Amino acid sequence: MSKEMLEAFATLEKTKGIKQDVIVDAIKAALVAAYKRNYNQAQNVEVDFDERKGNFKVMAVKTVVDEVQDDRLEVSLDDALAINCAYEVGDEIRFEVTPKNFGRIAAQTAKQVIMQRLREAERNHIIDEYSQYEDELVTGTVERRDNKFVYVKIGNVEAVMPHRDQMPNEVYNLQDQVRVLVTHVGSDSNGAQITVSRTAPDMIKRLFEQEVPEIYDGTVEIVSIAREAGDRTKIAVKSNDPNIDPVGTCVGQKGARVQNVVNELGGENIDIVKYEEDPSDFIANALNPAEVIAVQFGEDEEEKSALVIVPDYQLSLAIGKKGQNVRLAARLTGYKIDIRPESEVEFVDEKPKDSTDDSVEENTEDSVENTTDDTATADTTTDNGPVDETENANEEDNTEE
Repeated sequence: MSKEMLEAFATLEKTKGIKQDVIVDAIKAALVAAYKRNYNQAQNVEVDFDERKGNFKVMAVKTVVDEVQDDRLEVSLDDALAINCAYEVGDEIRFEVTPKNFGRIAAQTAKQVIMQRLREAERNHIIDEYSQYEDELVTGTVERRDNKFVYVKIGNVEAVMPHRDQMPNEVYNLQDQVRVLVTHVGSDSNGAQITVSRTAPDMIKRLFEQEVPEIYDGTVEIVSIAREAGDRTKIAVKSNDPNIDPVGTCVGQKGARVQNVVNELGGENIDIVKYEEDPSDFIANALNPAEVIAVQFGEDEEEKSALVIVPDYQLSLAIGKKGQNVRLAARLTGYKIDIRPESEVEFVDEKPKDSTDDSVEENTEDSVENTTDDTATADTTTDNGPVDETENANEEDNTEE
């Protein structure tokens, strides 16, 4: 060990951000492990480091006792007093045991342990530095890609973007600048790992916070987000100031604010709806642009299901292409939504009336039968035969004259 190692420590601290104390502790642990493994020494040993010269020494620590039971761990009081008359029973004495032939095997073992400790230190440094960016937007550069990941360079580290977090309508080329959301900062067997995404719903929230000052300062609040990345997103917003329209604020003048978000997401459609405390109103808003006639809720409140009635001509609009509109509305509101056309619901509602109508019809038929019988009785023949209605009419005319 020499001053060159001290220079190497300084370089590592500058390039990797790992402090010299961490590196020295790693080397000490490596030398202790190498000494015990290669020289079959199980006694307590320590390693001293001379920060001025850059030298390491292996020291055996022994306890002063009256009678030695294990000379690897203990030293007699007489031997201790020969070294220094101030020693007493129970004191610890450190003896240098650095082998002259500490050799290649010990050095190789030390190197492996050192590299492991350095990886751990670097991993902890990355986690400490980038954990503050978790759930935040950052800008990175596409470094490379494979079948599973797109690798994005963020600062001095390389983050991974799994396939599920990649926009289906985007192609990531080398050296492309991309804005991503940091979703996870942690570690695995390979070291520190930072995961980023462009499909996470929270990315919509962060983009709107940058575009809409009222959201950033809390005047307008994003209550919930439902997203199918690359295609369509619905967000529910509410205002904490009664004088501010939350939807208009997010849309911006001539749609400028929402358009900036749409452009960042490659043309993904964004529906902004107003959040309402009344679930029926909220569900109706969530199904925008479809018109809603009524919302009926199931008896089981825990199930959170709702029957939505829409005009017949609005049914396909309410459901959306491949059910997308109602699917996003269900995620946005947290309700299981069943959409029915007005005509079908009316038919269902009239079922109870059918029995009433049947009874009415039966009563009507009975009345008709009774009336027919009465008419038959009154409209029978006289003693001379059937009554001639024409003659009766003439008789009435003569009477009037």
